[in-house]
Amino acid sequence: MQLVIVESPAKAKTIEKYLGKDFKVLASYGHVRDLPPKDGSVRPDEDFEMDWEVYSDKRNREQVKAIADAAKKSTRLILATDPDREGEAISWHVLELLKKKKALPEKVDRVTFNAITKAAVTEAMTKPRGLDTDLIDAYLGRRALDYLFGFTLSPVLWRKLPGAKSAGRVQSVALRLICEREREIEVFNPQEYWSVTAKMEHDGTAFDARLVRFDGQKLERLTIGEKGMADAAKSAVEQGRFTVEDVETKPLKRSPAPPFTTSTLQQEAARKLGYSASHTMRCAQSLYEAGAITYMRTDGVGMDMSAILACRDAIDARYDTQYKPEKPRFYKTKAKNAQEAHEAIRPTDFRKDRAGSGDEAKLYDLIFKRAMASQMATAQLERTTITMRDPTGKHELRATGQVVKFPGFLAVYSESFDDAADGDDDNLLPIIRKGDAPAKKDVEAIQHFTQPPPRFSEASLVKRLEELGIGRPSTYASTIQTLRDRDYVRVEKNRFFAEDSGRLLTAFLERFFPIYVAYDFTASMEDELDEVSGGRAQYKTLLENFWRDFKPKSDEVMERQPSEVTEVLDEFLADFLFPEREDGEKPRFCPLCAEQGRDGGELHLRGGRFGAFIGCVNYPECNFRRKFGQPGSEDGSDDGKMGDHPETGEPIERKSGRFGPYVQMGEGKEAKRASIPKDVDDFDIEWAAKLLDLPRIIGQHPETGKDIEAAIGRYGPYLRHDGKYAKLSSTQDVFDTGMNAAVTLLAEAANRKGGARGAREPLKVLGKTEAGDDVKLMEGRYGPYITDGNVNATIPKDKDKDALTLEEALVMIAEKAAKGPVKKKRKAPAKKKPAAKKKAPAKKKAAAKKAAPETKAEEA
Repeated sequence: MQLVIVESPAKAKTIEKYLGKDFKVLASYGHVRDLPPKDGSVRPDEDFEMDWEVYSDKRNREQVKAIADAAKKSTRLILATDPDREGEAISWHVLELLKKKKALPEKVDRVTFNAITKAAVTEAMTKPRGLDTDLIDAYLGRRALDYLFGFTLSPVLWRKLPGAKSAGRVQSVALRLICEREREIEVFNPQEYWSVTAKMEHDGTAFDARLVRFDGQKLERLTIGEKGMADAAKSAVEQGRFTVEDVETKPLKRSPAPPFTTSTLQQEAARKLGYSASHTMRCAQSLYEAGAITYMRTDGVGMDMSAILACRDAIDARYDTQYKPEKPRFYKTKAKNAQEAHEAIRPTDFRKDRAGSGDEAKLYDLIFKRAMASQMATAQLERTTITMRDPTGKHELRATGQVVKFPGFLAVYSESFDDAADGDDDNLLPIIRKGDAPAKKDVEAIQHFTQPPPRFSEASLVKRLEELGIGRPSTYASTIQTLRDRDYVRVEKNRFFAEDSGRLLTAFLERFFPIYVAYDFTASMEDELDEVSGGRAQYKTLLENFWRDFKPKSDEVMERQPSEVTEVLDEFLADFLFPEREDGEKPRFCPLCAEQGRDGGELHLRGGRFGAFIGCVNYPECNFRRKFGQPGSEDGSDDGKMGDHPETGEPIERKSGRFGPYVQMGEGKEAKRASIPKDVDDFDIEWAAKLLDLPRIIGQHPETGKDIEAAIGRYGPYLRHDGKYAKLSSTQDVFDTGMNAAVTLLAEAANRKGGARGAREPLKVLGKTEAGDDVKLMEGRYGPYITDGNVNATIPKDKDKDALTLEEALVMIAEKAAKGPVKKKRKAPAKKKPAAKKKAPAKKKAAAKKAAPETKAEEA
């Protein structure tokens, strides 16, 4: 028997059908082992030796055992993982693991294929090779580099920058891009300008003409800067009689874009389909494993010659002969650091224009059309410009339009762009000649203001990262998701907004670690890693050069007192946090001290347990506070009384806490609190009252007679019935879901999970967080722990759980949260009767989180 190892079960199932009975195909489920997430997994003092640990989840253990058992019975091991650096690394890990288990067959081969089709797989089996040590070295270098960056820098953040969670080599640079764009927007000074447009008509066709010359002066975009000049220009156009002086027609040609790379696929899927980068890659992975498309992690833009010929045949079958150019098109990438190791992303069969279902089908359609268009004829267009002048020759109008004479590739696909500039090229112009005098129907003078640069969308952020040569396209989806998971950014209307925590972290890194968040440094690291993958450099030399400077810098910052760090950041961010005031007062002026007649009131950046804020030097006499990231605001937020509850009349206040803004009704322990959801626009007193009145009783379940509740928890909106839960899609659903829908959702959730887990009672409720969530002491499978409903923190063995205070619990939860969100949930044990005595549970080795290797530093 010959054993074939691939990554996924879907891929294994497909390939096993192609190979026949003599082959057994097993999936590794991605990587089988990784660096343990603890100090010492990479040891610089021991020539960068690395410790590897098999993932401890049950599925992985069982699969590793199945692979080892099958290997012992096999005559040949064929490592057929993906044809890239990560695929090579997975094969290496499997090989090393089988060596340790003494389960390695006598013959071991490595095969790769770019598409999961019978022809590609069977041909690959006839061309085996050994493992590519250069690619493996590049993986080891990248993995160690990201580990050293994350596990060295993150502890510095936890101790010196309250509220910070983690930093990563690529993650932190991507965050810097978003924060810098936010600063550009904030300092942007809008400039007024006007445009004058005449509504014209000729031979029954209406069109617009812009004023481009006024009183003999050529008009640039900002020339008309105030209303007076705009009115004068408008009046001149209204009174003038304009005749056509020139009609210029120029032919234009547009060539198709190349087939998709990983990056351009993510960008176009975001623009045309509204998909996130991570969702795009999930859909592409499914299409690849189904044999519908070629490998989806690539920076190459070329297609195999056989694919080009198949594409041209498909064009012949669908279109007239003029749609196919005489010669095939060949493309070369312009992206920095491109390796072009694989083909572009394309269909495996150009005779099939449909594949998958739902979102996968939409993505396949995009890939199919882009690939086919890349081999089609050039589009022929015609651009017409009409110039009109008044009798004085001092005023000039211009109209432009564009028509498609022959669509060529545009018949199939047209590339879209982020933030495309508005223009009048879509004008439908009449047939007009020199000397004609079109009728003037109306004249408009429209006021405009210059706009700041747009915030990044996923598409434009991915494009910018690629342009700078930062990271790899295959890592962008996980990098962006990490920024969202850490609450460093938020997304509104498909645009990234920098959160206060993200801005403070970026400021900290720019001030204390400027080299390591520099764009050219991060890009140069990618160049060096490419040198390793090409066999032109040694990865340990790369690590030595990095560690020689990075470790002393980290130690130097770690030795600083948190108060000293805050003082440095206070000065570093002074222009942003304390801009010049319009009333002439000093930028750091404290309004509360002035109001209460205190001298010396001055505002500074302060660090608290739950993050940074702006406070007064006269504290505690002056308790003025302002959120970080709100420069020049008198109170720093929308905090304060919102109004009275419409039914009870009780006052409702809006406040800010560690987990964001929330509303509160009442005081002390009896107060009701509710977090303000991010998916609610125009939050007002009505919304506040509805949230504070939760949970909402929908009714009694028809089978049990027990209440069905709708509420909002740490993980978003949900339904609850008899200790069982179902997720809702939005905050609005909490108030709109009816009985029939609720019963259906609960049943579907139970079927998916095999029944919901019963809620466990806490040993004690220690108190509440600032946002009003209970902090509970719980008994778990491996001993007591504390939780705020979102983060679980194990209680150290030397700590008496019964003596634990709320303050101690909050610190433990904050420290655990700083390490990042928990990715894995354990199955709850069955309830047992309490025993008289219980042995202390054995200390269990921390389980490694299973994730894509490119993201490990981001998770540190």
